[in-house]
Amino acid sequence: MDCKPLQLLVEVKQRSDIRQHWSEWKSKYSQALHFAKQQGWDFRIHDESRIRDKSLENIRLLERYKRMQFPVEESRLVLETLKQMGSAPFHYIISRHFMGLYKAEGIAHLWHLLATRQLDCDISLPLNDLTELWVASYD
Repeated sequence: MDCKPLQLLVEVKQRSDIRQHWSEWKSKYSQALHFAKQQGWDFRIHDESRIRDKSLENIRLLERYKRMQFPVEESRLVLETLKQMGSAPFHYIISRHFMGLYKAEGIAHLWHLLATRQLDCDISLPLNDLTELWVASYD
């Protein structure tokens, strides 16, 4: 069973701008919809109120980990585990790869892999020990 959420291409604009420029932007949105369908994605137009939620909070949290650096071999091992399993909860990857004194570093490492889009999760849900992780794919 594949539990990955549908990939989305989202255009975010202020509500007033969408109303004001709709006729001007309509063909651009039609092209974006066509492109998204070719990729197997869904295309949506959201106003700014739709992104001020848990997703934005999570993205802001992960942003802090983006520029950190970790041993490439450790990253490779985590990615390989998740490729083999398909997906696994955050706590499982921590316990399998980062035991004892390395737990705090492991948490930062997994956040980094999410922030750099090497791993993926449902970003709209709270990030915690139960967060389901999988290897990001952009096929």
